[in-house]
Amino acid sequence: MDGEELTAQQTALYDRQIRVWGVDAQKRLSKANVLVSGLNGTLAEFCKNIVLAGVGSLTLMDDRLVTEDAIHANFLITPEEAKQSGSSLAEVYCNSLKEFNPMVHVSVEKGDLHQFAGVFLDKFDVVVISCCSLKDKIVINNKCRERQKRIAFYTVECRDSCGEIFVDLQSYAYAKKNSDGTDECHLEYSSLEEAISTSWRYLPKKTTKTYFAMRVLEHFESLQNRKPCQISGSDLPHVLKMRKNLCEAQGLNEFHIPDILLNRLVAAGAREHPPVCAILGGILGQEVFKAISGKGEPIKNFFYFNAADGKGIIDDIPPPASVC
Repeated sequence: MDGEELTAQQTALYDRQIRVWGVDAQKRLSKANVLVSGLNGTLAEFCKNIVLAGVGSLTLMDDRLVTEDAIHANFLITPEEAKQSGSSLAEVYCNSLKEFNPMVHVSVEKGDLHQFAGVFLDKFDVVVISCCSLKDKIVINNKCRERQKRIAFYTVECRDSCGEIFVDLQSYAYAKKNSDGTDECHLEYSSLEEAISTSWRYLPKKTTKTYFAMRVLEHFESLQNRKPCQISGSDLPHVLKMRKNLCEAQGLNEFHIPDILLNRLVAAGAREHPPVCAILGGILGQEVFKAISGKGEPIKNFFYFNAADGKGIIDDIPPPASVC
């Protein structure tokens, strides 16, 4: 691989993982620049993982002030910090993460990412977002796609004991080992806007119920401009009505989105379940490393985890044009 060699200090620090994935992969990781916008317990896990692995730089964006509610599923915030006023989540994360690995450059960028011009994204290889509206996710994803270089894009959401990761690597090539050596494989990804526009009636029967439940909750949040149960504990009837209307419009039987699943997700609101954060953060870190290194088959294009059955499921949701 072209580029600077690892320093003796880097080689010594990352010796164990170099033995697993090789020097070239570590060099790519050490040159990669990652942007994370919207911070929560899941992304605390993710940030910790990539900082320990030796990513080149990590830029954090989240101007929300730290509150005591934020420490529920977040080991990067101490109770003392939660009681202090004036510190943003990004600033507290930054200070904590620097202690994990001083060789990684961790910094804070103020502002709302969806309002930044696309040129701002050019300095990043990976963009990961959470804690924002579906509209903002789509705007940021489309800006990534408009840049000349390929920017790997991810969204992640943890709702109590369920989690969702979306991956858009655009046009992506990777190496896959087989018995005869290594094959060069190629994948074409849908944008988030394209993927969620596909009519439910055309999706495979094996599509996980969590996919549909997440879309119902997104619809509620888009109309109400808030999370379920954020200001009212009686949102479930409204969500169930939306499910009925969406299923009728999309040609899907309501049994694909069980009451018990929606009830659990609605009651959770914005709350995260710490063990699920650890799982999602670990999976997301692994996927980002694959995208940077070009090694291993990546997720295409949704990943779901449900603690109720302990299963992780990959759903490849195609764009509308390929199923009609």
